[in-house]
Amino acid sequence: METTYDVKVYKILTYKGARKTTYTVRWMVAGKAWREPFGTVALAEGFRSELIQATSKGEGFVIATGLPVSHRSKAASMSWYTFAVQYVDARWAQLGGNSRKNTAKTLTAITIALLRARPAQFDPVAVRTALREWAFNVNRRPNAPRDVVAILRWVERNSLPVSSWEDPEKVDDVLQAIDTRLDGKQAAAWSRKRHRRILNVVMKYAIRRRILRTNPLPKGKEATTTTKTTNAVDKRCLINPAQAAALLDWVRQRPRGGKRLHAFFAALYYCGPRPEEAVAIRVADVKLPDDDADDQWCELLIHTATPEVGKQWTDTGEIHEERDLKGRAEGETRTVPGHPALTRILRQHIEDEELKPSDLLFQGEKSGILAGSVIRRAWRSARKAVLPAHVFESPMGKRVYDLRHTRLTKWLNDGIPPAQVAD
Repeated sequence: METTYDVKVYKILTYKGARKTTYTVRWMVAGKAWREPFGTVALAEGFRSELIQATSKGEGFVIATGLPVSHRSKAASMSWYTFAVQYVDARWAQLGGNSRKNTAKTLTAITIALLRARPAQFDPVAVRTALREWAFNVNRRPNAPRDVVAILRWVERNSLPVSSWEDPEKVDDVLQAIDTRLDGKQAAAWSRKRHRRILNVVMKYAIRRRILRTNPLPKGKEATTTTKTTNAVDKRCLINPAQAAALLDWVRQRPRGGKRLHAFFAALYYCGPRPEEAVAIRVADVKLPDDDADDQWCELLIHTATPEVGKQWTDTGEIHEERDLKGRAEGETRTVPGHPALTRILRQHIEDEELKPSDLLFQGEKSGILAGSVIRRAWRSARKAVLPAHVFESPMGKRVYDLRHTRLTKWLNDGIPPAQVAD
């Protein structure tokens, strides 16, 4: 790295705040001001003394970091790629399948942004795949094919050191890279927010391992101006009763698996579970009224979720991963009421399919978990067949998840207390 001997060290700046006093060491390197705050005067004086000793010895200062050459930490001797792989190995067992996949996506974008040169001899898609699917996957990395190994070796040789994060301009470049899609357009707000949340956890890990001294990511307003998101439901996504009836009826008449999917979508519409929760419901979790009374409400016991994450990201090698309910304590359950219309649908569904109490309530063609691809394909076909073209192109019911939003919104509009709906 480029160094300079143009260094000036100033007096410690003391700031007495309402809660604590901060002691800030200030110095200038090649005309650029640097600041480092400390919680005690002893720490500040010790750091300032090290800077002064370095200037007295005629030691050069690194322009990019503002620190003496002798202060180059482990960050300067460790490549970003090596650190990223170590981070994945350390966190793998603590993360669920989707978190593993999202972490791999974020680290892939960062690693490509922290290369000394572009890998012209390799296809860009192959490089991203090698990083995302092999380098940052503990289960698959040992069995990487030769072409992938060649790419990863090149990446390791050409990866910048972790100390690159000490250069504010490089930090800006990386943040720009993870905020941008491959086509050059800005990524969605939720995607940008997820990338930055993961990156912030990575930086904290680097600090705990004493590889970086401070978190280089922007703080305060600079950290949130480009990642504003909302949790409010878009009202354009909601489905009115007439549309729901038409969509469910079309699914029911679908030649292949229509009746099974009709019961599944009806459960989402009348009870509002998440799709990954609905596919995990078993017949024993359904409480139907006695004596074949179809004009009474039923209940669904929700206790497990099986999100579809991909077999390469699970420890079992299965496409789905069994987990506890999202946002709830381990082992916690919840009971959801079902409209009498759902009572009739589920009773008929259980009878037609000849299901036993231990069976999954909504099964795929081979009696396994209902695949997400089947669910999405059927729902899209129903929307295209039933809705006018301008409505089909709109957000209305575009996602299967919008059935859940519709039900919860209707409960609230019907005057049910929000706390009860949340429960």
